[in-house]
Amino acid sequence: MTREPQDSARTIVLDEIPDYYNELSEYLEVLSNSQRLKILKLLEKKPRDVRMIASEIETSYENTKKHLDKLMGMGLIRKEVGLGQQTSKGVHPVWKYSLVPGAMEAVVRNLGIFSNMRIQMADSDMKQRLEEVRDAIQEDVTGNNPMLILLGGPDDGKCYYVSEEGIRIGRVDSGHAASPGMAGDVILSKEYSSVSRISRPHASLRREGKKWLLEDRGSTGGTFLNSTPIQKRVPVEVSDGDLIELAKGTAAARLLIIIPGKE
Repeated sequence: MTREPQDSARTIVLDEIPDYYNELSEYLEVLSNSQRLKILKLLEKKPRDVRMIASEIETSYENTKKHLDKLMGMGLIRKEVGLGQQTSKGVHPVWKYSLVPGAMEAVVRNLGIFSNMRIQMADSDMKQRLEEVRDAIQEDVTGNNPMLILLGGPDDGKCYYVSEEGIRIGRVDSGHAASPGMAGDVILSKEYSSVSRISRPHASLRREGKKWLLEDRGSTGGTFLNSTPIQKRVPVEVSDGDLIELAKGTAAARLLIIIPGKE
């Protein structure tokens, strides 16, 4: 679903900041290579040495090493000493490569923000590359369910995955005993003091057919969708790239929603 920007704070004009634009281009260049994506998927399962990786992606040792160096330069993978296979001369140490914890989630977060924050690009090829890389990576990480990215405040950049059952959204309530709720509730730290406590959630997000619905659960500070207040207890449909605001001001919370498989 395509929408015109409603809030200038959501627009990033990359053609006015060439250094940033060039770095985005380099970022996409590393991720848009199909061999590198195969390597990332392999390393999600278990660490491997260069020869094992080269065999599985069916390319040379030299090419594999170049791909690994690129991925290491982005901070997506790391290498540690491990033991190679048994040979007639014994077992020798080898460098084994593994995925940095949280690396793929960070990539999805970055690509989601680039793609959804109403970025204005003069280069149409850049836009296409961005969407292709995002589509290639996102489904493997998030599945078909949305992801919420917290923007601003002490937990800026934290990602929350939305389960099939949906989630409740609220601030931590240390004085309230843990209660059975939806899996993976979005529980914000106490610094987001304008957000209602999770014991009486500020808002919720749930699936209805193919739609995802946001509902204000009777919060004090209100809930806003793309800067427009929504009515309490009245579910509204959300789309990929929408910005959810829980209350207003410095103690509020803003969440960017990413929905895989957008039209």
